[in-house]
Amino acid sequence: MKTNLLALTPAEIAALMEIMGEPAYRAAQILDWLWHKGAESFAQMTNLPLSLRQKLEQQVDIGFLEVLAKQKSADGTEKLLLDLADGQTVETVILPYDIGDSACISTQVGCRMGCAFCASGQPGFIRNLTAAEIMAQVLQVRNLLQRKGRKLKNLVLMGTGEPLDNWTATVAFLEAVQDPQRLGMSLRHITLSTSGLVPKILALAEKGWPLNLAVSLHAPNNKIRNRLMPINKKYPIEELLPACDLYVEKTGRRITYEYILLAEVNDGSQHARECAQLLSGRICHVNLIPFNAVPGMQWQPSPPEKVIAFRNVLKSHGINATIRRKMGADIAAACGQLRNICKNKTRGE
Repeated sequence: MKTNLLALTPAEIAALMEIMGEPAYRAAQILDWLWHKGAESFAQMTNLPLSLRQKLEQQVDIGFLEVLAKQKSADGTEKLLLDLADGQTVETVILPYDIGDSACISTQVGCRMGCAFCASGQPGFIRNLTAAEIMAQVLQVRNLLQRKGRKLKNLVLMGTGEPLDNWTATVAFLEAVQDPQRLGMSLRHITLSTSGLVPKILALAEKGWPLNLAVSLHAPNNKIRNRLMPINKKYPIEELLPACDLYVEKTGRRITYEYILLAEVNDGSQHARECAQLLSGRICHVNLIPFNAVPGMQWQPSPPEKVIAFRNVLKSHGINATIRRKMGADIAAACGQLRNICKNKTRGE
């Protein structure tokens, strides 16, 4: 099996060059081509000797993923379905903004969290992605955008999977993101979304990284959250919020609490008041998310007027709250939907 270039640290690439009998500076050239110049093949690394490029082709896989399917929304949102080496697939979404585009990255194939409203968990958990597979999504999106004259500005680990459930690979990915020899991107431009794995939130806080944390709250009390998010039975709100407070203290970054609005479930004025009481005095922002309806699920989106009313209640209590711009609804942009559609087609469903 070939070595995956994206899985190697700069020191490991330097060691590989030594094994191949090449001078040390070749490692820096390869790093520059892969991470900064957007090369997607060894043939493009034109300042490397032909003999070295041939050896690399024989022994090393550059690590990129085949695009199996692509969708583009009327609002410019793009979704890619990427093929993994073992035949599994994973989704990546490109979100266009005037100030620069964002990429929504997946960290697992499937998900074991079992959130009741989420399409990505419908097939169940299959496996973790490697740090290289997570990074491949980022580099391929960046290169695609550069070819269109656009810029990748932000990353959100909000695609399929729970990033903190894939702790080792997620941490290795984040180390590569901020490494100047590799992606060289500030963690201030990265948001990690979690369903609320309290021990991992605490471990992440201890790193002191300026990483933005988005926590899926989605309910103002344990009764509703237990119904929507099974993880709450293990790490209830009274354990989750203090962990988030510590994260703010250790990193200096405010928490974003994500709250998906489901009609007649968690979108009433009493829910808004309860949510405001829960978050009062905390350094946070509430991101209200209009639900993207998923075929086969019982939930329905809250009417727009109730979404606005919910925000207004929070703001009247001094809670910073915004409504997420709804993007990609016409291409089933909710996490996991394209993968599920393509999987069903191959089965003839």
